[in-house]
Amino acid sequence: MHTPPTMFFALGSAAAWLAVVALARALRGGPYAMFLSVLLGIHALSSLGVFPHTGAAWPLFVYLQAAVFVHFALLIRPSLRGWLYRAAVSVPGSWFIAAVFLSVPWSIARALGFHPWGAWLPFVLAGAGLVDSLWAAEDERHVWLDDTVVPSLRRHETSGANDARPLRIVQITDPHIGAFMSVASLQAICARAVARDPDLVLLTGDLLTMESQRDPAWLAAALAPLKAVEGRCYACLGNHDHEALETVKTALALNGIALLVDEMTVAETAAGPVEIIGYDFHFRDRAETLRRVTARFPRAGGMPRIAMLHDPGAFHHLPPGSADLVLSGHTHGGQLGLLRLGLRGTVVSALSQVPDHGQWALGTSRLYVHRGTGHYGFPLRIGVPAERSLLNVHGLWRGAATA
Repeated sequence: MHTPPTMFFALGSAAAWLAVVALARALRGGPYAMFLSVLLGIHALSSLGVFPHTGAAWPLFVYLQAAVFVHFALLIRPSLRGWLYRAAVSVPGSWFIAAVFLSVPWSIARALGFHPWGAWLPFVLAGAGLVDSLWAAEDERHVWLDDTVVPSLRRHETSGANDARPLRIVQITDPHIGAFMSVASLQAICARAVARDPDLVLLTGDLLTMESQRDPAWLAAALAPLKAVEGRCYACLGNHDHEALETVKTALALNGIALLVDEMTVAETAAGPVEIIGYDFHFRDRAETLRRVTARFPRAGGMPRIAMLHDPGAFHHLPPGSADLVLSGHTHGGQLGLLRLGLRGTVVSALSQVPDHGQWALGTSRLYVHRGTGHYGFPLRIGVPAERSLLNVHGLWRGAATA
């Protein structure tokens, strides 16, 4: 029988926690140190509840615990690191901290003297989430715009006859270059987007994480394939883009990607001219700001309009008729949910009224929320795969003619 060295693990985890928090306090200040103290403290306590039951696998458990602390220690001075570091530290450490977080109820039950069933389940869920976090299938989707007046914000998936020539859009949103999205990975995604020959490629924000903010060359290299669709590629800003605004602006400009910051332009596409309006991410006074920007750019008769709005939570603030279709991201599709089981529910839909993924409507306004090209925040996607879709928009010119 294998008896894990529990006291050794507990003391090592406590020492690592103290060291990382102290280093964060010295190099990045109190707020980040406080964040790490809470996050890694909860992780260490929950992992201590699991460790005594690891049996012969305890050395692997120790390695994964070390990967977590090394990962967060190096985030104190964040930078992009190579594939070997990601494979050995960032990715397994992210999987482990997610699994241990999901194990919190089991750890609490054990601390109270119970012997709960299914202690392996969080690790299996995290394993499935690891697959969804590293890989996504390409698909093709259809959005039909209709004239139904929808009295309150809700999901609104329609169908109808396909246009002979729909507007074809590839949306790239929330790639979050970092542990799970390398420069090479995003570069490959952009190259595949170009190969699908869309009418428009629209980037709806949150291109970076703290690891990738320092050097514009990283993002510029990742987006380089999009230079082939210059004149068809537009971007708006997300909340994380404001953390490294000049980095984002520089990388977009180097690749001929038009950044629309509360601005509107007309794109000439093979399907016809389309107005593109890009709304900035506004932290305050959203309703008034969105109203003012929309009023500054009145609709042109007979021309359809696509809006880029990073946060779908601001969709209900848009004045009626602002656009025929609004494209958003931000939620990562809900990131934790039941989509893999064929159900729509996610953590976002359970805890808020924010549209989490798919097609939505309010009044005659229509919204499509992309599940995200990457993710950030909680270490993994679980039950909500990333999205790499080609969007065929039907009825756009009919809607524009009556706008």
